[in-house]
Amino acid sequence: MTIAPHTRTTTAVPTQSTYQNRVAEYWNAEENPVNLELGKIDDLYHHHYGVGQADRSVLDEPDPDRRRARVTAELHRLEHAQAELLAAHLGPLSPTDRVFDAGCGRGGGSVVAHLRYGCHADGVTISAKQAEFAGAQARKRGIDDKVRYHHRNMLDTGFPSGAFAASWNNESTMYVELDLLFAEHARLLRRGGRYVVITGCYNDTYGQASREVSLINAHYICDIHPRSAYFRALARNRLVPVHVEDLTEAAIPYWELRKEADHLVTGIEDTFLTAYRNGSFQYLLIAADRV
Repeated sequence: MTIAPHTRTTTAVPTQSTYQNRVAEYWNAEENPVNLELGKIDDLYHHHYGVGQADRSVLDEPDPDRRRARVTAELHRLEHAQAELLAAHLGPLSPTDRVFDAGCGRGGGSVVAHLRYGCHADGVTISAKQAEFAGAQARKRGIDDKVRYHHRNMLDTGFPSGAFAASWNNESTMYVELDLLFAEHARLLRRGGRYVVITGCYNDTYGQASREVSLINAHYICDIHPRSAYFRALARNRLVPVHVEDLTEAAIPYWELRKEADHLVTGIEDTFLTAYRNGSFQYLLIAADRV
């Protein structure tokens, strides 16, 4: 007797591994308020954390509804500050330049870059749902002629070589192998083009990945890389660091405030704070030129 194999209909995913399929499934199903509620404020949806001093006076608001709204707005302000910080390191760019947002999520970073420089932006996400959402936001803003989103794999985009003046990853490198990722960025960037990454990484001087780093990996089904791996992989792929900034201390106020946002907590807040404070986890910005 022959038994027909079980089949199920799924959205086509441009992946290179079973793991990437699982990541795509995670983000296609994700509806986390900490990503959605913040973006509703101004239709800029960021899939990363925030930096800078937090206005903790929002916690003193006596009215529960107003307190919730003010805390949400303050967390969004810190996230947007991070997006602006990254964008500031992409320049100088002109409106005729093209930039690449690798692992763009719901698209906020591409919009920030376009609004700052007037440039063309292409965002890539492995999640079909995110690509569709981000595209709708661009159409809503009337910028879809210059800001486009694609359901593609950032390791193999299909874009032409040397087409981009700048590119970046904002908290998405922990889902891929760094050499494969940086090889694609180096291929896409023109000579002298700028690559910027903001990422959490584990601190090699601490030793192996700490318990907290392992918990973060499990929470986000990712694989956080050691700090040294970034610099080795950049060098192997003709990307030369020109600016390195430790954002660890600047990231702590965001997590302290988020920990007290009852409507947004995900359960991972204390783990991030412990990892930052015990030195096992760092938050870095690296800007590198394509040579």
